[in-house]
Order: sequence, then C-alpha cells, then structure tokens
Amino acid sequence: MAARKSKSSPRVKQKPASVAGPAAAPAPARKAAPATPAPGGRSQTSAEQHRVRRQQHETEAAQDYCEAIAELLDAGVEARVGRIAERFGLSHVTVSRVVRRLASEGFVVARPHAPLGLTARGKALASEARRRHELVLEFLLALGVDERSAKVDSEGIEHHVSAATLRAMSRFLGR
Repeated sequence: MAARKSKSSPRVKQKPASVAGPAAAPAPARKAAPATPAPGGRSQTSAEQHRVRRQQHETEAAQDYCEAIAELLDAGVEARVGRIAERFGLSHVTVSRVVRRLASEGFVVARPHAPLGLTARGKALASEARRRHELVLEFLLALGVDERSAKVDSEGIEHHVSAATLRAMSRFLGR
C-alpha cells in the first residue's frame, strides 16, 4: 500500500508498523542534556539550570516589588499598583498579577481599592534588598564606575551576587 495524500490535509498517511517490516529503523535515542558543574561539585542539567534561573527571577521580582513599595511608604506616598506599574514601565495587569502572587506568598498586604502594604516578611525582604543594592552600588563607585552606570548595574547585580561576594565587597570597602 503506497502512502497517499489526503485532499483535506497535507499530511501523508504512514504505513502501520506491521506493514513497515523489519527494515524500519528505530527512532534515534534522545541525548541527555550535558551536565554542568554546579556549586559544591554537583552537576546540573540544562533543565535544572533553567528551573533555578526562573526561581531566581521570581525572587528578583519579589525583592524589586517589596523594595519599591517600601520606598514609596518611606516617602509618605501611598503604594498603589498604578504607581508601581509606572515605576517599572509595566502594565497595570502585570503588576496586579505579581502583587497577587506576593500577597499569597506572604510578602504584600493587598486589599481591593486600598494602598499596598508590606508584611513583616515583605519588610525584611525589602530591607535586605536595599542593603545589597547599597553595598553593590558603593563597591562599583569605589572601583571608579561612573555614578549613572553604577546605579544601573547595581540594580541587576544585587540579585545575582552570592553572599560570599557581598562579604568580599564589604571587606574591600572596609565595612
């Protein structure tokens, strides 16, 4: 029986396995993702690396949002979804979704038609994020990085630098 094209579909019908016979080649085995050394000598597959990276980005968002809410509250300004959306250049819907997630995780107090607040856990996260940010910024400035670049770079670096590196930066600065 020859393969034939269907008029309604561009797909080609394949022969049943029993007709294909012993000459049919087995499907090629899928290669496992190469393992990469991880901290502590373990190895991580690509999938694990991406899972860790996604988790880091969620933590990064939590830090940024809690820090932004804390800064607004410290300035005596109501922390509203619209203000945060404007600050981050995001849509109101995107910020609302993140705020809802942070509320469910116990970082943010969010009630309909009310300003946002921080729980004790959210305040601690904001304080830690601010401390990391200030340390990285001071370190970059001490290296001679111009202020504008240091401010932009410290915003990204603060989320991805290890505790050991932060301690080294602190020692370098004589703190």
